[in-house]
Amino acid sequence: GGEQQRVGIARALARKPPLMLWDEPTAALDPILVSEVMEIMEELVRSKATTMLVVTHEVGFASRAADRIVFMDQGEIVEEGNPATVLTTPSSEIGEKYKKLLKT
Repeated sequence: GGEQQRVGIARALARKPPLMLWDEPTAALDPILVSEVMEIMEELVRSKATTMLVVTHEVGFASRAADRIVFMDQGEIVEEGNPATVLTTPSSEIGEKYKKLLKT
């Protein structure tokens, strides 16, 4: 689980990529490992070591780490922009649902 994720992240970073693509990096992990992987990713954001494109349902993480958020529904972009704007004044139904999730 988490060990494999950390090794994969280290291997990817060793090449010093200008862009890293993450597709649900925490999907199959237990809550403790999710937290560990999120911490690693947030450290990468702070270090500005690479640009990251992340597909995630971890909206709290996205709100803290992203410069830009895109919400998709049925393969269509329904909301996009700066996290503060998108998550406080969404213009779509899906955006409203995520806004409520962040308040709980």
